Amino acid sequence: MVMQIQRFSEIIEILGKYGFNIALEKLFPGYSRVRLPFHGVSPEPSTMYERMRLAIEELGPTFVKLGQIMSTRTDILPQEMIRELKKLQDNVKPVPFSEIYPVIEEQCPGFDTWFREIDEIPVASASIAQVHSAILRDGTQVALKIQRPGIGQVIETDLRILQSMAERVERVFPEARIYNPTGMVKDFAHQIRKELDFREEAKTSERMKQNFREVSGIHFPKIYREYSSSRILVMEFVEGVRIDNLKEITAMGLDPHEIGERGFHAYLKMIFEDGFFHGDPHPGNLLVTKDGTIVVLDFGIAGTIRPEKRQNFINFLFALMNKDTDLMIKSLEKFGVVIPAENREPLQDDLFVLIQDLGLDQNISRFNFPLFVAELSEVMRHYRIKVPMNLMLLLKVLVMILDIGVHLNPEFNIEQELSPFLVRIAQKNTFSATSAKKASVSLLETTDAVLDMPRHLNLMLNRFSSGTFRLELVDKDIREFQTALDSASDKLMLGLVVGSLVVGSSLVLSSNPLPLPPEVSWLAVAGYSAAALTVLYVVYHVIYLRFRER
Repeated sequence: MVMQIQRFSEIIEILGKYGFNIALEKLFPGYSRVRLPFHGVSPEPSTMYERMRLAIEELGPTFVKLGQIMSTRTDILPQEMIRELKKLQDNVKPVPFSEIYPVIEEQCPGFDTWFREIDEIPVASASIAQVHSAILRDGTQVALKIQRPGIGQVIETDLRILQSMAERVERVFPEARIYNPTGMVKDFAHQIRKELDFREEAKTSERMKQNFREVSGIHFPKIYREYSSSRILVMEFVEGVRIDNLKEITAMGLDPHEIGERGFHAYLKMIFEDGFFHGDPHPGNLLVTKDGTIVVLDFGIAGTIRPEKRQNFINFLFALMNKDTDLMIKSLEKFGVVIPAENREPLQDDLFVLIQDLGLDQNISRFNFPLFVAELSEVMRHYRIKVPMNLMLLLKVLVMILDIGVHLNPEFNIEQELSPFLVRIAQKNTFSATSAKKASVSLLETTDAVLDMPRHLNLMLNRFSSGTFRLELVDKDIREFQTALDSASDKLMLGLVVGSLVVGSSLVLSSNPLPLPPEVSWLAVAGYSAAALTVLYVVYHVIYLRFRER
């Protein structure tokens, strides 16, 4: 509790330092009277979003990670904010090896028998962990990803504070509920807790390695499970250059165009064939070795997409390339995007205008997909339409790998690279064993429904005869229904009267065995006449009403 209070005070101080006093005063009335003085020089005046980004960087790893994840939510956050959040860097000052050493001792009790040597100078450093080079007893060089000491406790404290602040934001600023702050914090907490468990990262890496076992030119480092734990990950050490280092790639005698295409197709396979993809393909996590192999690193974030969702996304991309806005909307809805009925037509109009403005209707080979995603997100935000997190992650990954492809090859043709792949996947899905299984299941369900129909019909008739049958009607104007019912009742009553008159009169005239006076015969004739007049009136009334309705 003491740590939480201290951390809360620190957060308030940093936010105040960067000029968010008005918001803090609304969130915490009386804040200005008790706030702590901050140390150092106040930052120079800048835009609100730039100050927000600087504050996040100073707040530490939890907030940096949150900002990085929020930088993908282009559907709900302004583009100016997104641009600043994308600048957040995960590179921080490394922890001295003397502080890292106890973590190694705790997580690897027999490390002195496992490792011949551990380099005390880290190869890389991030907010949650840092990487050191090491050599196993058999001479194999490995990389040790070691979690920073105490980072788990810091993150848990920050998560509790974030949850509390999100709840207060929703109470004090009702207009902010559209962004669902509490839901965002909840999703973020789930994600970062998984990232803190390196066993989950090992599982993800091994699964992707298995998926690419028959694909050449794409490599996933081997995980040494016997030496790894929840806070230490021991993996194969790989040397290479960043995939966006065009100069070094060319100097190694490699073709940047081919590398860009191969990397792009690798991610298409992850998304559309495997349904399990690397969720953070920034250039620092993609290395190119001397032999041209692309090495994928850092599996803290991964996305999963079910087969039916994959097909929906394929339909969306086909709709985009064919300028079919109606199919685009249907694909988005099947992906889980809820579009209110009153927004469908104006949204479709805006999508049509967007496609024309971006030149998609003229030359798709020059189509700027990242710009389209940004503009699409802006349109969704305008209509306050929420987009599922997994779809936003998927769009973010596609944008990032397209950016890399264009960087390596300015003539990168999205239609030439994407269309044949999608056609092949669509054909494969159409005639696959899975689709046949789904069709057979659908046929069985239909057959069951047909076979069950007599039973359901019998049940309905039993309830009807026993008086337990209930029919619920919902009508916009129940009075019209009541008027029609009254009119039908009147006609039914007239019909019964006419029938009674005819039957009664016939009985009178057919009573030959009894001597009847002449007046009785005239009574029968009068009954017939009344029945005939009633019939004429009913016929006239029905014809007149139908003519008037027309």
